[in-house]
Amino acid sequence: MKLSDWARKEKIHYNTAYAWFHSGRIPNAYQMDTGTIIVPEIEITTRKENICVYARVSLNKQKQDMERQIERITQFVNVQGISIDKIYKEVASGMNDKRKQLCAMLDKKPTKIFVEHKDRLTRFGFNYLEILLNQMGCEVIVMNKDRECENDLMKDLVSIITSFCCRLYGLRKGQNKARSLKEKLQEEKQN
Repeated sequence: MKLSDWARKEKIHYNTAYAWFHSGRIPNAYQMDTGTIIVPEIEITTRKENICVYARVSLNKQKQDMERQIERITQFVNVQGISIDKIYKEVASGMNDKRKQLCAMLDKKPTKIFVEHKDRLTRFGFNYLEILLNQMGCEVIVMNKDRECENDLMKDLVSIITSFCCRLYGLRKGQNKARSLKEKLQEEKQN
């Protein structure tokens, strides 16, 4: 059976099946001289889906927005006849690379992740993350892709500037604390 047919039968995206083939996750599959990838029919197995929803807001005061986000995603998923295994909610910056709920979700090896907008998953480098997840057998489904394309470049620029500002202000804050501590120690030494 051709890989495209196998992917359709397993209800996964062709790119995911292709990545699985190249990582050796489809036993006894082989590539012909013509480039066609064949999966022997005896190896077809049904795999357990792990469908996750990820919703994120940047500030605590936006928690109601997160609940509405989850509601919209849930309706979107249910209309497709898919049942959700787990919903992950997080209040954190999209530039933060140490998000507990995102890491917890990825540890559970989801097969599909639904997000409302791609910037809910990450503010910068979404395409890299999507490629990596596809290679791990996970498909990222973004509900509102069309709206995302309008201002992507501007959003990325603002995100980068914001990230650098946060680092700079954090650095200044640390320097100011160190300077203040040093001054206090010098005052105590003099007294």
